[in-house]
Amino acid sequence: MKKKLVAVAVAGVLGVPLAAHAQTANVTLYGRVNLDLEVMSGKQADGSNPNVLRLSSNTSRFGLKGVESLGGGLNAIFQIESGVSADAGGGVLAGRETFAGLQGSWGTVKAGNFLNTTDDLHAIFGSTPTLLTGIFSTANLWAQGPQARTNGGFDTRDGNSLRYDSPSYNGLTYSVQGSTMENAIHAYILGANVIYTNGPIQLGAAYGSNQKVRGIGLNDRDYTLTGGYNFGPVRVAGVYEYTKYETSSGDLTRNFYGISGIIPAGPGQIYAFYGHAGDGKGSASDATARIGALAHGSNTGANVWELTYTYSLSKRTAIYGGYTRIDNKSNANYSFNINPYAVTPGGNPSGLVLGMYHLF
Repeated sequence: MKKKLVAVAVAGVLGVPLAAHAQTANVTLYGRVNLDLEVMSGKQADGSNPNVLRLSSNTSRFGLKGVESLGGGLNAIFQIESGVSADAGGGVLAGRETFAGLQGSWGTVKAGNFLNTTDDLHAIFGSTPTLLTGIFSTANLWAQGPQARTNGGFDTRDGNSLRYDSPSYNGLTYSVQGSTMENAIHAYILGANVIYTNGPIQLGAAYGSNQKVRGIGLNDRDYTLTGGYNFGPVRVAGVYEYTKYETSSGDLTRNFYGISGIIPAGPGQIYAFYGHAGDGKGSASDATARIGALAHGSNTGANVWELTYTYSLSKRTAIYGGYTRIDNKSNANYSFNINPYAVTPGGNPSGLVLGMYHLF
């Protein structure tokens, strides 16, 4: 009730005539504040490796979402979600999941700005106890998470998107999404996934395609397979990814795999993750070919390690702590997906973290 009253008040300030539709519209205010204290380190260009203390906001957000019954089982839906810089103030209005659409027994269609179909697989193997974000995001190497589409990224939020999500068919769902990009070279993005959930089993596959996004004649492909199984007290999961980029001198490819586990420990949960990004390979004849953090040649791979503990204070509030590290080979310089920490090639960014989040 309090959320609805606040939402009505906010809508009143924005001039939205909610009162006229009070019988059929349901609007909810929601969000999260997620902050942590971090001790960071990693080799710098001058050869130093200092300890840096910083306070970070981990995709904190504020949003309004609503649904209106149109009759016959058909609903109109909308969402306006804004990013919040909880550590330093400010934010981006409607910069996160923002859309309008229709929903029925046949599924959901929506248009706007939102995460793509590859990202949907992240929760199957990713750092869910710490909300898949911050330097604990397990998309540090997978899907080139820190990179924009124009720099080879596949785990992105894409504007100008249209998407269809199917209903569940005995635990099986699928989604397709495209973004028009709307630029002079007529670039576009396509993606699709299939996810199966049945009791302790969860499986997923996704395909992503960037057509001319990095330039004319440069097309990218990404394929991810992931799965998890809950053995009762312990859940284990794995992920495999193959990425292929076109360059002016040939193809640049990479394999990535990872394994994770969630283990109860007293009143909380331990999450552990290991991921490996292989060296950049392919037919590219240019020894300096690089797309995002992926470079061609030997010693261009990296490993990522993560260990966290999360303790819930309530259904909406938790504290967490842990350690994560990226071990870059001598010609690699991968960094963190959220709140990156730059290092020189061969540097190993790491962070010791203590944080808290509250959901509302």
